[in-house]
Amino acid sequence: MKYASQEWLDRQCELQQAFTSRPGASARVQYRLLDAPGGSEIRYYADVQDGRAVEQKLGDDPHAQCTMICSYDDSVAMLRGQLAPTTAFMDKRIKVTGDVAKLAPLMPLTQTQEYRKHYEQLLTETEF
Repeated sequence: MKYASQEWLDRQCELQQAFTSRPGASARVQYRLLDAPGGSEIRYYADVQDGRAVEQKLGDDPHAQCTMICSYDDSVAMLRGQLAPTTAFMDKRIKVTGDVAKLAPLMPLTQTQEYRKHYEQLLTETEF
């Protein structure tokens, strides 16, 4: 399935349902991937509840609490494990607007074994 397509977002949600519940790790996050193939911008959002994405859709979320903006290439590097999300944030390769504090409980999730396994599985199914 194609990266950042609705099918891909749905599959990511499906895989995350196996994650351990992490009460308080909840946020509505808007994503903007800049410089996607063809020079386009991909916009999608995620509703994360207790550490699991319960909904992800292409487009804009008027109820998003924060927005994460990065290049398409950096997003692919993060998916492939070549760029740590925390490193990208610290290096200002990810720009965050809105209520940045809502992301703090989500960041440790990216360091868990189940998160890494999830992305390894997703990567085997993804076409770029």
